[in-house]
Amino acid sequence: MNLIERAKNIVLQPKSEWQVIAGETTTTGDLYKSYIVPLAAIGPVASFLGLSLIGTSVPFLGTIRMPFLSGLSMAVVSYVMALVGVFVIALVIDYLAPHFGGEKNPIQALKVAAYSFTPAWLAGVLHLIPMLGVLVLLASLYGLYLLYLGLPVLMKAPQDKAVPYTAVVVVCAIVVSVIIGVVAGLFGGIGGMHYGMPGAPGMQ
Repeated sequence: MNLIERAKNIVLQPKSEWQVIAGETTTTGDLYKSYIVPLAAIGPVASFLGLSLIGTSVPFLGTIRMPFLSGLSMAVVSYVMALVGVFVIALVIDYLAPHFGGEKNPIQALKVAAYSFTPAWLAGVLHLIPMLGVLVLLASLYGLYLLYLGLPVLMKAPQDKAVPYTAVVVVCAIVVSVIIGVVAGLFGGIGGMHYGMPGAPGMQ
């Protein structure tokens, strides 16, 4: 699997790519090493550079930057929590499968979770400019569509149950994301929440 090709295909032609993914044999370790680990790093690295090195320009106040160590610790924690978060969401997907007429399969569940995160991970580069971080949320919405398409194919859920299956997974994913944001924010100070806001305490 080529990371660039896979990322491009799952974003641009998801319906056919899910079919390809469903037939692939892989392991949790390989999926993490070849796809999840590198892509999940984009957002935390870009956020650290944007908040602590580039900073945010504020009228009359100049450029505001998060303290270096706060930014670095927040990035590291965000990264680790993101890696854990994918695995947790995969567990949720796998656990819920029988409840929506699907089949339990841990590897297929991890594939669904990982590849559905692709748009948000790629859009993480926008954190280089802190004020553009909100656009990552838009990319995440497309990820929900990928999730909707992938669940019936990989988890064998009936198409008519894809919407409620997706909805329950999304609720769980939101909870996981909030927890990740809170933990990362604690390590970055109050200014670490939401990847930093101009003028927030903890920034200089």
